[in-house]
Amino acid sequence: MMKEFLCTTCGTQYAASNSPLEECVICKEERQYINPNGQEWTTLDDMIQSGKYRNKMENEQDGLFSIKTEPEFGISQSAFFIEEKGFRLLWDCIPYLDQETIERINANGGIDAIALSHPHYYSTQVRWAEAFDCPIYIHEDDKEWVQQESDRIIYWSGEEKTLASGLVIHRLGGHYKGGCVLHWENGGAAGILLTGDVIQVVPDRKWVSFMYSYPNIIPLPASTVERMANKVGSLQFKELYNAFNRHVKSDADLVVQRSAERYIAALKGEWFTT
Repeated sequence: MMKEFLCTTCGTQYAASNSPLEECVICKEERQYINPNGQEWTTLDDMIQSGKYRNKMENEQDGLFSIKTEPEFGISQSAFFIEEKGFRLLWDCIPYLDQETIERINANGGIDAIALSHPHYYSTQVRWAEAFDCPIYIHEDDKEWVQQESDRIIYWSGEEKTLASGLVIHRLGGHYKGGCVLHWENGGAAGILLTGDVIQVVPDRKWVSFMYSYPNIIPLPASTVERMANKVGSLQFKELYNAFNRHVKSDADLVVQRSAERYIAALKGEWFTT
């Protein structure tokens, strides 16, 4: 029987097949990892039938909701639902989607588009797009990591893509070649940047960081971080949300710049000696 197998470690759903791969393509390279106990698979349908999971929606602020699965599954990221002047965007994706979630989102107007920061959050994006009859926006530089093709996927190119007035995706690279952030120009009091973990908010909310691989602690080159900070430096924002509900509540633009400066100084051996 053909099934859309889903990796339990990263939450990536694959095109329908009679049997799963021996190893998840996303997990077996250095930015992720294969489960130490061995590769494990499930399906979204099996998750739903288990009755174990539910999606929790939190109102973060006016026009912004986070969506997270409980109990934690896969990477355990949150997706974000943004409404801007009647346009409803899902930023990043989570693996779990059930009828209750569909009905709650449709009660708020549905979803007009899905946009992704990078491949670790593609998850069940095709199922989401089919459920809400909307397109998916992925930077073409990360096309090779898409494991379930669909006519709904729009591969965009260049350095930025306007989805609607006040909602623009910017390619920063770094974590992945096509790694992107979302600039919500009218969000909050003075603009919001949603970053997945292309820019990562650390436990000390006065700082952010940058990585090639988070689970395997592989840093990015200083030149790459400098380029990313320069690109973000042209945007107007004062708040920043990552994919794990960590929120820089003020002066986020300055936080990104001083964090990049510290990161680069550390890599060059100019910040500390041990």
